[in-house]
Amino acid sequence: MLDSNSDIFKEIRPYHDDEVNGAIKNLINDQEFLDLIMHAKFSIHNKKLIKIITPLLKFFLKVKFRNIKTVKQVQDQIANYMHKLIPNTIEKLNYEGLEKLEKNKPYLFISNHRNIAMDSALINWCLHMEGFPTVRIAMGDNLLKKDCSTILMKLNKTFIVDRSSTGRELLKSLKNLSKYIRLSLKEGNSIWIAQKSGRAKDGNDQTDPAMIKMLSLDFKKDKLSFSDIVNQMNIVPVSISYENDPCDIMMANEIHKLNINGSYEKTEFEDIDTIIKGILGKKGKVNVSFGSPLKGEFTTPEEVSAAIDAVIHKSYYLFPYNLIAAEQTKDEDDILELKEKWNQKLESLSPEIRLIVKNMYAKPVHNKKIL
Repeated sequence: MLDSNSDIFKEIRPYHDDEVNGAIKNLINDQEFLDLIMHAKFSIHNKKLIKIITPLLKFFLKVKFRNIKTVKQVQDQIANYMHKLIPNTIEKLNYEGLEKLEKNKPYLFISNHRNIAMDSALINWCLHMEGFPTVRIAMGDNLLKKDCSTILMKLNKTFIVDRSSTGRELLKSLKNLSKYIRLSLKEGNSIWIAQKSGRAKDGNDQTDPAMIKMLSLDFKKDKLSFSDIVNQMNIVPVSISYENDPCDIMMANEIHKLNINGSYEKTEFEDIDTIIKGILGKKGKVNVSFGSPLKGEFTTPEEVSAAIDAVIHKSYYLFPYNLIAAEQTKDEDDILELKEKWNQKLESLSPEIRLIVKNMYAKPVHNKKIL
């Protein structure tokens, strides 16, 4: 069992039930976590006011979470939050394809990546609504620079992907990660991982073959054919489509600065602000499409990546804004009204940012067209 051998995964794995209570206590006593709540929830930055409110906030959190002792109870709390969040931030959520999957089988869900927190949260919500177990979530350590962030994520069945090491240390960590994912699947735990490192900020959903190579590392010692390795992974491609990306202009600005300066340096709270905006921002309609488990003959990671991409691009739901951005619409009354809203969205932007946003929404149309 994974639990009995967990020490080798201790630094990357989610918390076990017997660690939940201690993790919550550490979180409540973490001043950065308390500051983050006051920054994000109440927009409080005044140090004197923070000092006054901190004891009250700690008392509230202790009362709120005093009965949370297990991972399942944490997940139940998140499900309750999602039940309230979705109607407030999503006009309509549609999902499809789960009828092709079995509830007692573990799957390796590989999806496109547009929203840091909501991609995995929405996949989990869809699974939860249909009676499937929730997934263990892969997250890069670049997003977990603060102790409180790591605690929060590991409470929510998140495991950590090393994106900071280099050379031999990186290879060692990738082998350990591959072993953890394989063992999780073997023991009946489904996994979610994005198709590449980082979001598709330009709207171009492409699976990185390096990710497929990482997943296959632990299988190599068994001397299996590459096709057998891929088929054993039970990969399910998932396509997530947002009518409106609440972080689109932020990402366009980042892309523009990269184009101009060749680099981009994030501010201290930028990742946190992006996560919060991605969670709380209005997304319009959202579609989540689950593919069939990937089976077949494969000889290279590039072939697997291409097969995943084909499913994601084909099942990506094109909203009117995608078609308007790609100039693939006819001037019918309903489209003219949406075009007006689209133009209002873009009118305050500089020509450079406007073009980046337009291309961001148009790219899925072009990817689907070339299949």
